[in-house]
Amino acid sequence: MIRYGYKASAEQFAPSQLLEFGVLAEQAGFESCFISDHFQPWKHTDGHAPNSLVWLGALGARTQKLVMGTSVLTPTFRYHPSIVAQAFGTLGAMFPNRVILGIGTGEGLNEVPSTGQPWPEFKERFARMREAVQLMRKLWTEERVSFEGQYYRTEKATIYDRPQAPVPVYVAAAGALVAKYAGRAGDGFICTSGKKEDLYTETLLPNVAAGIEASGASKPGYERMIEVKVSFDTDRQRALEDTRHWAALALSPEEKMHVEDPAEMERLADALPLERAASRWIVSDDPGEMVERIGYYVGLGFNHLVFHAPGPDQARFLTLFGERVLPLLRRRFG
Repeated sequence: MIRYGYKASAEQFAPSQLLEFGVLAEQAGFESCFISDHFQPWKHTDGHAPNSLVWLGALGARTQKLVMGTSVLTPTFRYHPSIVAQAFGTLGAMFPNRVILGIGTGEGLNEVPSTGQPWPEFKERFARMREAVQLMRKLWTEERVSFEGQYYRTEKATIYDRPQAPVPVYVAAAGALVAKYAGRAGDGFICTSGKKEDLYTETLLPNVAAGIEASGASKPGYERMIEVKVSFDTDRQRALEDTRHWAALALSPEEKMHVEDPAEMERLADALPLERAASRWIVSDDPGEMVERIGYYVGLGFNHLVFHAPGPDQARFLTLFGERVLPLLRRRFG
């Protein structure tokens, strides 16, 4: 069973406008909608960074069955895990079986400006995330939780408005260690498209599988979710030019990991040539070509495809993709 979703570009659009795109996504036939959780966007000029938790509540109220989630939220610095547990408890109580918490270890661009904390090394960020997951799950299932971890504490804490159904926790990973954790402790796994093939085939997916096996649990509903970056339009040149809006994605991890200022990130992205800006995207004006290239990720084993479009006219994308590409995908892959 393949699910098809829409990535709401919180960094690019005002919250109310983005909300209308989420509503349109359901009408266009998308089954899920994920929003990134940034305190600061990738660029300073005309950038946006709405609170994802507030926005998800609004989207749930405006839609009927759309599955909603974060891709991804960091429950370790700006947010104490107990606050994230409370927020998703509320969302899960209001919209049962429609909410997914997608998490990651974080980026300095989001966490340093909002907290003033020095950005720690990966070892600490990963340890904080594991501890946060442990605490959140206790809060969703137990009362009077007194927790004393290495990084977080609670004292007789209770979430009074709990989710009506368990909130799935999907873990974003870009390397072997977190991928194995995603399989072992997560209900799903998140990554992004446009990387070298061996990252998926030799590192990420095998370690997710190893983690699932190590968990000793049956996970028949486990989702391997990937954000597929697509720029589709009837005008191929327009589809190509649209990728300029997200040129920052083409920056290497080394180029952007320690950038904490959106203005600097914008400067680095603007300096990239169009060919490099487009390098992370499937760019096409041909629905058949789009299906073939998306099918590559289905062939790798991904079963939840969340489509991220870069252009300013998201309504146009949703309509075109919903009419011309989604039906072909469903006929081909189910």
